[in-house]
Amino acid sequence: MARFRLLKKAKNTLIYWSVLALVKVIRAVPEAIAQNSMAFLGRFAYRVAKGERKKVLRNLELIFEDRLSENERSEKAEKIFELIARNAVAALRIPNYFNNGIENHVTINGKTYLENAMAKGKGVLGLTGHIGSWELLAASISQAGFPLAVVGKKLYDKRIDKLLIGWRTAAGMIYISRDGAARRMLQWLKKGKMLGVLIDQDTKIESEFVPFMGHLARTPIAPMLLAQRLGAPIVPMAIHLQEDGKHIITILPELELEPNDKSLETRQRNLARCNAALEKLISIDDRQWVWMHERWKSKPAELVPSAITN
Repeated sequence: MARFRLLKKAKNTLIYWSVLALVKVIRAVPEAIAQNSMAFLGRFAYRVAKGERKKVLRNLELIFEDRLSENERSEKAEKIFELIARNAVAALRIPNYFNNGIENHVTINGKTYLENAMAKGKGVLGLTGHIGSWELLAASISQAGFPLAVVGKKLYDKRIDKLLIGWRTAAGMIYISRDGAARRMLQWLKKGKMLGVLIDQDTKIESEFVPFMGHLARTPIAPMLLAQRLGAPIVPMAIHLQEDGKHIITILPELELEPNDKSLETRQRNLARCNAALEKLISIDDRQWVWMHERWKSKPAELVPSAITN
């Protein structure tokens, strides 16, 4: 057991220093070199990361079985790996973008929708998913003058966790740990500020099963319940990498939710509206969504009842 812990510690240390080295190199070289190098690594990962490749292909088959051939799904999967790597470059180069003027790298479409929602003074939930360079999305929204807090889960290594939190706070965000986050989320929204939430993964937190891309998917319900409780608008948004290396943020109008009548059916319909908005954002370029997550792994019988009541 002691030997196992020692090996694990050594492995984590190696990963930590490798991350630091990668960040230093990515930030030091020209953008084109960083993008091309990571694109190559992404395509290489598609070939060697057998487990992750199988997950992507399995999910693509589930969603596109009747629309894409097996060869087309394989080509799409390889591009997904490439774009994940290229979007990682953007996340790591956020300080570079700030120095160069972030407006030269990121365009925000639909900003008025967010401004109008913020003007209501009830707080705003910025709804997104693991689409494009979501870290750049948060940094860009924060730099655009919107007071933003993000909720995160503690990582397995305290050093990497501290590194990530440091990057986020340096970009102007407030970080809220997922552990005991409900009260802080509530307090933040009551101040009329914005909370960024991602609800596109199957996690062991309060959830409901609602449709996502045509199949029932376990979906976190806490953000929607907070919005119901406070009357806070939910504004969907996502970021996508363009062919020229720049990024476009798409902000949709706030969601029209049914009144808070405390019924399960109303909650599920409102949550389904959230998922439908995410589907619309993903469809802008569905290759930039993280398809290797086991989005449809849980089944309705495994539902965890909501811990937040109205």
